[in-house]
Amino acid sequence: MASDVLVRLENLSKHFAGGIVGLNDINLSIDEGEFLSLLGPSGCGKTTTLRVIAGFEAPTEGVVRLDGKDITPLRAFDRPVNTVFQDYALFPHMSVAENVGFGLSLRKIAGAERRKRVAAALDMVGLADKINQRVQALSGGQRQRVALARAIVCEPRVLLLDEPLSALDAHLREQMQVELKRLQRELGTTFVMVTHDQTEALSISDRIVVMNKAEIEQIASPSVLYDQPATRFVAGFIGTMNLLDARLAGREASLLRFTAGALSLNMPASGAVGLKTGDAATIGIRPEDIQVSPNRIEGSVAVTVESVVFHGRSLRVHLRTQDKYSLTADIPRQSELAAMTVGEHFFASLRPGAACPVLPA
Repeated sequence: MASDVLVRLENLSKHFAGGIVGLNDINLSIDEGEFLSLLGPSGCGKTTTLRVIAGFEAPTEGVVRLDGKDITPLRAFDRPVNTVFQDYALFPHMSVAENVGFGLSLRKIAGAERRKRVAAALDMVGLADKINQRVQALSGGQRQRVALARAIVCEPRVLLLDEPLSALDAHLREQMQVELKRLQRELGTTFVMVTHDQTEALSISDRIVVMNKAEIEQIASPSVLYDQPATRFVAGFIGTMNLLDARLAGREASLLRFTAGALSLNMPASGAVGLKTGDAATIGIRPEDIQVSPNRIEGSVAVTVESVVFHGRSLRVHLRTQDKYSLTADIPRQSELAAMTVGEHFFASLRPGAACPVLPA
């Protein structure tokens, strides 16, 4: 992935009628050739951000730059940016070739050159054999590929994708995630995708922008977001996380000892810079870092099984401590504990060596 900044959003805000804040002072740099995802719940501002980059919405304040140049006043058609919409927005009365070549015809690209570029785009998305078919005869996945081909055929500097896979079934969606990433690597084009699906964002993005309430919570790679969430919102939104209200009970060599109710947690000191003994904090623990045992060990707490949910290779077990803390743990199906049932009693503790984020209380 290149490191040169291609798109820069500077102090971007968008206010809608009725006092609705769509974006609040957004600053974001998007690198040349990267796959960036805007992730967050409905209404967080991710689609508004995409539409401002595309030129479909004018910001109330702030600037959009491309290659350092202010493109804020430019109309959508005058920007080197194309968009793949959630509903694909294909023309049902046109053939596949006519749909893909529509943008080229508006740009007055000659017939022979247009046909060559249309064929190349369809070959890239695996639809070379569908070139003369009507889009109405295609499946949902094939229509999505046509929409992609139509977007890339004009060779945009930035390709914007507004939840492009949301209309597909789960199996096809997973296939298309792989195809999207392959296509982006082959083209070397900057992709910016809006999604509310964290699994989708984690699987194909170089970086993810997590948004909440019209603001950016964190920008990082998938691994950093998963292992080192910067805020309680990110910790709870990315994957499944046990968020425990805890207090720093003391320091032992290079470890910090936290207590969350009756649960004792020993973690590396690097995770809680500036905390003093007695200070409150929120500890994030992934389900895979909760170990469950029939026997009490040092630092463990007694728990009762509240539910067991089948998760393929593992079981997602919901536990409750005697002091009413709720814990979620993942148990391998090959484990001797896989036969546990609701109401049984065990002991839960933090897996030794687990890297748990320490967040503000």
